[in-house]
Amino acid sequence: MMAKSDKEILANSMYEDDPNGNSAPTSIDQEQGQLAASEAATADPTNIAAAISPRWGPQNKGAQELASLYSPGKRAQEVVCVYTCIGLMIINLALIMSHMRWERISVTFFSALCGILTADFASGLVHWAADTWGSVDLAVIGKNFLRPFREHHLDPTSITRHDFIETNGDNFMVGIPILGYLAHYFYIKSPGEIQQNFGWIAYVFLCSIFVAMTNQIHKWSHTYWGLPRWVLLLQSCHIILPRKHHRIHHVAPHETYFCITTGWLNWPLELLRFWSSFEFIIERLTGLKPRDDDLKWAKKLT
Repeated sequence: MMAKSDKEILANSMYEDDPNGNSAPTSIDQEQGQLAASEAATADPTNIAAAISPRWGPQNKGAQELASLYSPGKRAQEVVCVYTCIGLMIINLALIMSHMRWERISVTFFSALCGILTADFASGLVHWAADTWGSVDLAVIGKNFLRPFREHHLDPTSITRHDFIETNGDNFMVGIPILGYLAHYFYIKSPGEIQQNFGWIAYVFLCSIFVAMTNQIHKWSHTYWGLPRWVLLLQSCHIILPRKHHRIHHVAPHETYFCITTGWLNWPLELLRFWSSFEFIIERLTGLKPRDDDLKWAKKLT
């Protein structure tokens, strides 16, 4: 895959510089809208409104339908997951600090680095799988877990209008069994065993934290004003996912740069053609086309 220039990225990605509404069309949007309207008028004069429907943003009909599928049951699951995970974070942090020794600082730092890389890869794997395969119509996982990915491509800054619970519920859910096991590990192991395996403990804990915070970091990458200075500093240093870096993913058909914790692994994975190779193999073995459901929603203008 050829690297995209800044001009190509800006021309083909969602317009996000009006107050996170995606309401102002780019020049390309206007040109394509006019062309679509002209073609629609020729084929069917009654279909002009559909032809010029917004490509992206909260006014897109597909985005509105997907947003309406967010259910009270899903909200309840997210509330339980967020509060449970935060409780486990506090418990494990207290246990780790009580066993922390100065000689373990270097091990903790190295574990943090490994945890970041693991979380970044995990974010890419989940993001790729949910973007590329499956359908909103699938039982249980469709409306509950794939729906937000489809909505996000049609209305990318809808995430900035979600509160902390809706933004982070699913990622916090992933951390619950890991952090629960870690708390149990402290309970069943002796202090000597804990010190011997402190590097592994720090890795698991920090990886869980980065995984849990991935969607909050993702939300910040779509927020163009009002961010705290420390978030902007972390973005500018590329310690967390920068806004300009993530915009590459939002060039249709959303086939690249899936890692959204730090984005550090995006370039090397693209160099290895990691995701496209897996897509080729899966398509050859199953006949399933990557991003078929995503494309279906992208075409849903009415």
